[in-house]
Amino acid sequence: MSEAIKAKVLVVGGGPGGYVAAIRAGQLGLDTVLVEADRLGGTCLIRGCIPSKALIDVAAEFYAMSKAAGGAHRGLSLGGTPTLDLAQTLRWKDAVVDKLNGGVTGLLKRAKVRVICGWATFQDAKTCQVRTSGEPVTITTEHVILANGSLPVALPFLPFGGDVISSTEALDLARLPGNLVVVGAGYIGLELGSAFRKLGSQVTVVEALDRILPLFDAELAAPVARWLEKSGVVLHLGARAKGLETKRGRHALIIEDKEGTERRLDADKILVTVGRRPNTQGWGLESMAVDMAGPFVKVDERCATSMKDVWAIGDLVGEPMLEHKAAAQGEMVAEIIAGERRRFDPAAIAAVCFTQPEIVSAGLSPDEAKAAGADPIVGVFPFSANGRARALDVAEDGCFARVVARRDDHRLLGLQAVGDHVSELSAEFALALEMGARLEDLAGTIHVHPTLSETIHEAALRALGRAIHI
Repeated sequence: MSEAIKAKVLVVGGGPGGYVAAIRAGQLGLDTVLVEADRLGGTCLIRGCIPSKALIDVAAEFYAMSKAAGGAHRGLSLGGTPTLDLAQTLRWKDAVVDKLNGGVTGLLKRAKVRVICGWATFQDAKTCQVRTSGEPVTITTEHVILANGSLPVALPFLPFGGDVISSTEALDLARLPGNLVVVGAGYIGLELGSAFRKLGSQVTVVEALDRILPLFDAELAAPVARWLEKSGVVLHLGARAKGLETKRGRHALIIEDKEGTERRLDADKILVTVGRRPNTQGWGLESMAVDMAGPFVKVDERCATSMKDVWAIGDLVGEPMLEHKAAAQGEMVAEIIAGERRRFDPAAIAAVCFTQPEIVSAGLSPDEAKAAGADPIVGVFPFSANGRARALDVAEDGCFARVVARRDDHRLLGLQAVGDHVSELSAEFALALEMGARLEDLAGTIHVHPTLSETIHEAALRALGRAIHI
């Protein structure tokens, strides 16, 4: 016999958008139920951002140790070659995930949110049945927040399974692949590909476009391309994957290069990272009578769908598919349901690529500013002239910080950087744009010495024609 529940707010999906929405709704005194079919935390915490960054950090440490084993590096050397116990690394990574998952569980409990583990299927816009490990649960609610997230995109001729893997399986491999072929040179493919190269795999990247990291401009991507080449990662740009050939238990990915020549790339594992798609299938979206915008659920500036009191957030509603966007939308929707006047209109959403070196970008690049009709002034400051970058030994390979502003009033339009540890500059970038800062605001703010953030100060000074350290 099924249990029947009535609630003020039903949140479907326990990822960063959904659990933040549920916690905020609970804080505001709204009777809230959250349904999650897997573990709380969603793709980002369980299968994406957190475990991948844990693996990337281990890879960076192993890579540094390997350099020291090859000879003295900054006065440091190892008497032998470092070894990797991948099973122990994965146990540590899983422990990080488990702790954060437990933290989310505790936060929801403190906010008095009822969590139901199961698969929700909607009969209509405000009613769903949840298939649980026990009796089914029927939920009727006044408001629905759809936070169903996204899934990795497979290629028709390379379906996931066996040795053809997505980023999810790449984070749980039982052993290090000797030859890893990555299909797709976007941020997911290059983050993981770079990490596996540091750990010792031979890595080959296949990309249909003629450049890597198409979401970032060529100047930002160039230092990453240099590291890949220097580190022995083989790039096939302007090449298309065509199929998989398996003979006597060994795999080869068939590709066609830009000259039209077919090649066979030996592979122990093939990591397909050609994008993600919104998770819109199998849970009754068609029964909710909401409008769509292509593959995404259509929403307005409040994340409201075309159905009254049905809301959608995060990856379900379009790009950028980022955790911090989903969380901000979830918090906003909860406050709107509670009666506050809110709309989602950020000045910029910063994006970070955790490659070697890292890239961070917020707002418009110089070319995007020109395309938008602005007359931009650009200031670039190289890491080679920054004391902290020199001390960290990350000053080479063309890394830099950049500011983009209007020429007429010096209002900031964009900030970017490429270099080790620049992900930590993302908050300053977003805050400067959100506050409507001008070049003079950055130039007039005392930045701590010695830090990488000084490169932003100097880039603003250079745009104003009065750089000090270059």
